[in-house]
Amino acid sequence: MTTTEPALHPLRYLKQSPAVRERFDALKKRPVVLSVRNLYKTFPTPGGSVTALRDVSFDVYRREFMCVIGPSGCGKSTLIRILAGLEDASDGEVLLDGNPVSGPGPDRGMVFQSYTLFPWLTVKQNVMFGPRMAGKRGATVESEARQWIELVGLSRFENSYPHQLSGGMKQRVAIARALANRPRILLMDEPFGALDAQTRCQMQSYLLQIWKNLDITILFITHDLDESAFLADRILVLKANPGEVNEIIEVPVPRPRSSDQFITSEFVATKHRIDQLIHPESQSKSDEIPFPRMTVEGDDVE
Repeated sequence: MTTTEPALHPLRYLKQSPAVRERFDALKKRPVVLSVRNLYKTFPTPGGSVTALRDVSFDVYRREFMCVIGPSGCGKSTLIRILAGLEDASDGEVLLDGNPVSGPGPDRGMVFQSYTLFPWLTVKQNVMFGPRMAGKRGATVESEARQWIELVGLSRFENSYPHQLSGGMKQRVAIARALANRPRILLMDEPFGALDAQTRCQMQSYLLQIWKNLDITILFITHDLDESAFLADRILVLKANPGEVNEIIEVPVPRPRSSDQFITSEFVATKHRIDQLIHPESQSKSDEIPFPRMTVEGDDVE
């Protein structure tokens, strides 16, 4: 009697190619910038404690672009707030360049989904805010701010106020402000989630250009499958209730990335694998709504 090995999903076949394996072997030879070890987060409630994150462990390598994705309630935003030092973990540790993270710091830049610019400051003043808070003064601060503003393509708007900018422009300023402190890692919590589809695509392109030209590591929270497959080197997929590491996907889509790749086998296989993990077949069946039929016989639409 012979046995057969279980069939591999298409993404695993693609990841076996020599070019893909060489790329990820090279990635894992880089220094680890961010290390998360056995992270737990529980919240007290009137009905008892609720575990938002359980035993989450992963590494992020220098100049890596990692996306984090998962179903609603998996703890994505809680995770990034802990990494930023805005919340404390219940257990486990977060290390940045081997040093424990114990609170907010300029070594981590943070970009939120909502527009968090200071409305009473101009674009240039917003970008200068971080360096000034760090004690920097003089013409150097203004000169460096102009460089960051130029990097995000907003030189003509350096004296504009946030209410005079579009949503995409505000987020570009937020990215420039986060980068002005020269952080080791840029943490982004669904930064393009509130933008329309066209602006979102433009912002993804801007971000990849910025990442390509700076010595920066990016950890990017998203709920969008296409966005994660388009941006990331690797994708951390979380389970929900509580949030646990489901799988870390190595994205075989070659770089540089372009919208033409959305129909390639690498992109489609990556997106399909994420969907399998977030929406397993058993869950899809349980999500069917028990609804009484309110149409006449033979009036089917699917």
